[in-house]
Amino acid sequence: MGGDGTVLGVVIAVVGGICSVLVARVSTPRERPAVERLPMADGDDDAGGELKVSPEIWRRFEVLEQKVDHLTAVVETKKIEVTTLERLLRQAMRIIRRANRRLVAAHEVPEEVPRELIPYSIE
Repeated sequence: MGGDGTVLGVVIAVVGGICSVLVARVSTPRERPAVERLPMADGDDDAGGELKVSPEIWRRFEVLEQKVDHLTAVVETKKIEVTTLERLLRQAMRIIRRANRRLVAAHEVPEEVPRELIPYSIE
């Protein structure tokens, strides 16, 4: 029985030594190999640090820019339309309120204000 404890201790020591070597290898910084760059199609390896983009990518960017410009114009047009409609709704609400005040003054039943116009009430 005395020999089993010694063998177990030796095994634990050997495993610990192997683990410490592996941890040391993994944790030490290593130099990474340089990334290989593919030569450009026109023969220039490096144009002074400038990024070269294929014509297909530029074409896609131009198409996207055109689409964004179009959408921006649509949004601006819709903003103007919405502003105009909101102004008209506020005017309609004022007209209804004024008409209801006149009806109440004439001892008649006022008209019900449509629920859609209530958010545009300034009163």
